[in-house]
Amino acid sequence: MPELGQVINVYGLDGNVIDKISIPSSISSVIIRKDIIRRAFISTFTAKLQPKGRDPMAGKRTTAESFGVGLGLARVPRVKGERYPKASQAAFAPFTVGGRRCFPPRPEKILRERINRKEKKLALISAIAASFNPIFVKLRGHAIEQVPQIPLVIDDEISSIRKASELRSTFIKLGLWLDVQRAKKSRKRLSGVARKRRKKIYRTSKSVLIVIDSDNGISKAARNFPGVDVCNISNLNISLFAPGSHPGRLTVWSKSAFMKLFKLFG
Repeated sequence: MPELGQVINVYGLDGNVIDKISIPSSISSVIIRKDIIRRAFISTFTAKLQPKGRDPMAGKRTTAESFGVGLGLARVPRVKGERYPKASQAAFAPFTVGGRRCFPPRPEKILRERINRKEKKLALISAIAASFNPIFVKLRGHAIEQVPQIPLVIDDEISSIRKASELRSTFIKLGLWLDVQRAKKSRKRLSGVARKRRKKIYRTSKSVLIVIDSDNGISKAARNFPGVDVCNISNLNISLFAPGSHPGRLTVWSKSAFMKLFKLFG
């Protein structure tokens, strides 16, 4: 039998208390390790990177050779021949037209940062524990002034919401809509080369994470809310609970999903 921790309320979609539930002590008593959370996040992030490289012969498909010294010319490789446009033009060298590149990216380079399996599990537990702590949630920038409780556990009916208007009404009653509005106001264009090229690429802050046991329409209802993510309890990962390696995400749990925490980490 898993050890029980603090008893918290379970809320209905109308914002009223309907039940009580205990937090698994294996999560509530864990020490939050920011260093391990960061390592696990980097491992997850780099696992998505696609190796890239250049053709090893790029810029080298030429018979160009240096003419040597004593001609008043730079000693770079030059195309052989005469009386045609390309003759005597510099080639092969990195600074020439069509030449090779200095230190090009190689596909065999190891991009992924590996992490121990137990360490990765500890990082996920630490990130979940941080989402149970109001101090970490507030430090991450979430607007939780009107949220009745951290962690927030809701009746399983939330997974059956199919309309955005219904989910918005539920968020308002539970004090979560303030954080969605915060995420909406945070939308801004990225700077750098993309912006210089007139690319309209935006970034938006992360808002509420909804963890459910089964998806009966909630993902479609929430998909247009800025910063809101929906996740199944069987697909938990560090990127959801600590976006950018910063723990303390504002999380909403369905009751059945919260009960499965005992099975996963109890």
